[in-house]
Amino acid sequence: MLIKAAHRRALAGFAALALSSLAVWPVRAAAQQMPPTLASTTYERLDPIFAEFQRENHIPGLVYGIVADGRLVHVRAFGVQDVKARRPVTPDSLFRIASMTKAFTALAILSLRDRGRLSLDMPVDAYVPELKDWRYPTSDSPRIRVRDLLNHSAGFVTDDPWGDRQTPMPEAAFTTLLRTGVPFTRAPGLQMEYSNFGYALLGRVVANVSGQPYRTYVERTLLRPLDMRSSGFEVTEWPIERRAIGYRWENDAWTEEPTMRHGAFGAMGGLQVSANDYARYVAWLLSAWPSRDGADVGPVKRATVRELTQGSNFAGRQERILDGRPCPQAVAYGMGMRVFTDCELGTALNHGGGYPGYGSGVLLLPDHGVGLFVFSNRTYAGGSDALWRAASMLNEAGLLHERALPVSAALNEAYAAARAIYRDGDALAFREKLAGNFLLDRSAANWRRELAAIKGRVGACERDRPIYARGALSANFRWLCDRGMVDGYLLLAPTTPITIQQLRLTVAPPPPS
Repeated sequence: MLIKAAHRRALAGFAALALSSLAVWPVRAAAQQMPPTLASTTYERLDPIFAEFQRENHIPGLVYGIVADGRLVHVRAFGVQDVKARRPVTPDSLFRIASMTKAFTALAILSLRDRGRLSLDMPVDAYVPELKDWRYPTSDSPRIRVRDLLNHSAGFVTDDPWGDRQTPMPEAAFTTLLRTGVPFTRAPGLQMEYSNFGYALLGRVVANVSGQPYRTYVERTLLRPLDMRSSGFEVTEWPIERRAIGYRWENDAWTEEPTMRHGAFGAMGGLQVSANDYARYVAWLLSAWPSRDGADVGPVKRATVRELTQGSNFAGRQERILDGRPCPQAVAYGMGMRVFTDCELGTALNHGGGYPGYGSGVLLLPDHGVGLFVFSNRTYAGGSDALWRAASMLNEAGLLHERALPVSAALNEAYAAARAIYRDGDALAFREKLAGNFLLDRSAANWRRELAAIKGRVGACERDRPIYARGALSANFRWLCDRGMVDGYLLLAPTTPITIQQLRLTVAPPPPS
């Protein structure tokens, strides 16, 4: 059978299938790799986005990087790390990443949970006894759980920028603060409201449960295993020649911000890293997707890393601008990460960092295995908008491909049955492969009429095309035909043996020549 070139393009490029008049289902297509030289050229096209971000926001220096396929594939530095010495920023320059520290704190908590040392659903006062006598806002308020702190739903008031200046608070002073108690803005568990204090409290949980200072536990559990040799919490332990000095822009000039030592609030935003170090961390995070068999050798289990996406269902809606039009996003706070469903890019993890003297941002696209990050040395210059723009440019250039899920044996067997049903024009030909609902939802006679009508419209089809798994028990497929295309959806039932509960076949118009 001859298939037009336009049909071939439609098969190679389709990203979604219209499976009924009411539903559109995404397809996971196998990645078509761009030649390395072309990919490198495309990465370089992102440089002006970050150069513009630096220029328009009066940033002395910044560095950004792209991680793909488990490695740092592009990194570029702009400007200087010190306006007096004029030392240029490099991929080894050290920046404080502010609230991007929170994901490290969340992973530290989750690792202790994995080791059986704590429970996310236990009241925090089980691990921090200074909280036992706290006065809650209402008589029916639940006690704060560890999970509430991770999800920013403990009832604390938003504390930017107060919390940013508390980094060097001595542990003894923090203990006094905890004994005294803090005012609540609402009862715990009612709403997400961002709290630096809450993550500082998680740092105390880590210290009390592990029996080590917070920074020691994070460095031993995460930084060292990931070979992040230049990263840590006490910034003055590194030579000034390595460090990006933090500045704020006021009165049309840069003013150096005070260097804050590590203290009780370090768990909410005090980590210092280089681009080369942070890229190793991003590559490790992305390696947690997809779920799979095989050795689980990371410092924290893959399934635990994926828990960063789990929030408390306090979802919101926001928009970014894409090609001059609003791009809606659903967003919720997970654990140290904001989790997005984006109109263009799908699932994304994002967090910014704002700090006296520093701004930062990270954007992870776990279904694509790609991550982007940026660090700057100007107060609150985070760069999230630049990251989203850069990710969209990668998508437009064809450098984002969803990781293909493996096709299960059950799907392959059911797909063979679906092809045979279409060939024979009769669902009864493979009745033993059909779930009990299949012929109740549409009679055998109506299936015969429907299959005949489709064949009459599109002619002969290539039914040996691959299927694209959406899970172990569902898949999409597309057949190229003489006079159009057939888009299909296959859903298996939770039965043993596995049977077909739904088969959708929809005629799609032929692609433009």
